[in-house]
Amino acid sequence: MKPSLMIRSYWILPSPVGGLLLLHDGRGLCGLQFQDGAHPLAIERNWKKQRNPFTLVIQQLEKYFAGRLQMFTIPLSLQGTAFQLSVWQALQTIPCGETTSYGAIAKKVGKPKASRAVGAANGQNPVSIITPCHRVIGSTGKLVGYGGGLPIKTALLKLEQSRL
Repeated sequence: MKPSLMIRSYWILPSPVGGLLLLHDGRGLCGLQFQDGAHPLAIERNWKKQRNPFTLVIQQLEKYFAGRLQMFTIPLSLQGTAFQLSVWQALQTIPCGETTSYGAIAKKVGKPKASRAVGAANGQNPVSIITPCHRVIGSTGKLVGYGGGLPIKTALLKLEQSRL
């Protein structure tokens, strides 16, 4: 995720997969970044540290990590191309604990030959976990690519699959 002038507030939430940097733009959650992952995001000086805009997000993430929530109902404020937005919407339909391939998502968004483009859009997902890009795997069933790093992707999948 690229820092944006639109971001108004942030909060860092401890979690079983490390610190989660939550970002809000005044309309909804616009970012969830793994601060202990491969690419932590620097906090900008003009962002305000405040918990209040994230109350619902924090409640739902805590329930998710405790195994009591499988689908998020958080207002999002996502910025991307029409294709990226369609991919991110398709990601939200993947059931908790299940996985799918980049090719299957490409078919779902009406672009069956665009699995690489789906992978690129997946990699630009600004709200990891909430929009579950960790549930997308390679066509061979192998875990491939994840912005937070493969150990976090593995941990999230194990966490979800242990509840089934």
